[in-house]
Amino acid sequence: MNELRRLLSLSLILIASGVLLMARETAAPAPLAAKTYRAYVGTYTDKTESKGIYQFTFDAVTGKMSALELASESKDPSWVIVHPSGKYLYAANEHGKDSTVSAFSIDPRSAKLTLLNQLSALGEDPCHLGFDRSGKFLLVANYSSGNVVVFPILSDGKLGEHTASVKDQGSPGPNKERQDAPHAHWIGSAIDNQQIYVVDLGLDRVLVYQFDAAKGLLTPIIAPRSLPPDAPVQVPIAVPTPPGMGPRHVAFSADSRFMYVLGELNSTVTVFPGGLRLTYQSIQTIPMLPAGFSGRNDAAEIEIHPSGKFLYASNRGHDSIVAYSIDPNTGKLTLQQDVPTGGKEPRHFAIDPSGKFLLAENQNTNTIVEFRIDQSTGKLTPTGEILKTPSPICISFLPLN
Repeated sequence: MNELRRLLSLSLILIASGVLLMARETAAPAPLAAKTYRAYVGTYTDKTESKGIYQFTFDAVTGKMSALELASESKDPSWVIVHPSGKYLYAANEHGKDSTVSAFSIDPRSAKLTLLNQLSALGEDPCHLGFDRSGKFLLVANYSSGNVVVFPILSDGKLGEHTASVKDQGSPGPNKERQDAPHAHWIGSAIDNQQIYVVDLGLDRVLVYQFDAAKGLLTPIIAPRSLPPDAPVQVPIAVPTPPGMGPRHVAFSADSRFMYVLGELNSTVTVFPGGLRLTYQSIQTIPMLPAGFSGRNDAAEIEIHPSGKFLYASNRGHDSIVAYSIDPNTGKLTLQQDVPTGGKEPRHFAIDPSGKFLLAENQNTNTIVEFRIDQSTGKLTPTGEILKTPSPICISFLPLN
């Protein structure tokens, strides 16, 4: 019996060693961090001086931002996103019933954009774009019409005929002015590319759709009657957020263990355990505003630092960036700092891929203000770098080296 145990233990060790060796042999080498990036800026052109999508060069070592250049004229390109291949850029042209989605090629030398094609967004006011994990599909969240659309990305970078268009379903939240109907505000794929998450501000829900990564199809996942016990038979699975929260955007930890939901209407961040589950219970809700603040505020953007140690969120009204540390075990947040953005209405901010700098986009004062990130505390310090930009709304980075 002892000899049998010894042989079994030896076999398990050999198997484990073989698996480890195989993993080491097949693992792709870690990509080298770029030192220079091209940054593309989405803007609003209606009633502003903007002409479309702008670009500048960003030095990730020094934080230097070059002079701003027009990359392409485009109407209200409020959200821009660079394809993982680095060859293409996609823009949501947010313009009511005339809204479109545009595909551009990126010139590798000048970084100028050339329009490949432009399709109807199949909804009103697209406010967020994402890619599925394979990079074969573009995901679109249409705010005013409350629907989400999937477009295939063709081999030449153009957008093909849509493969899915789904209207969000559910009961509106209690804020009659902002939650009168479904309002999709963010869309992204799960780590396994089998589910698509949609943040709906109007429904106080993060909806979960089944995603067919081969065909680009979306199907609502239906919960059994027993989950929750008092639900009707046909209940699409959704992560419920506090009533009146008005969820706007989410951020996932790199391993998807935790999901962080930003509430635009109540200026909070709520933490949920990640992964696809039939029931979700939040583990923390933390305010984004200092005690005693009573002015108007609309929370806007949320992002996790590349290290996974810190989370940042922006306030419009209070006009600040809030920094939190993340407990690696529980996922809970601890306030580190809130810092003024040096302008009005920071609708978006971007952490550069190196994790050294945060760029805050002040929409109403036409500036991009740079902060250095303390790598041990996550706190922000203004560097003095400020780039004048007409109505900056979104930044997307492209590595140049």
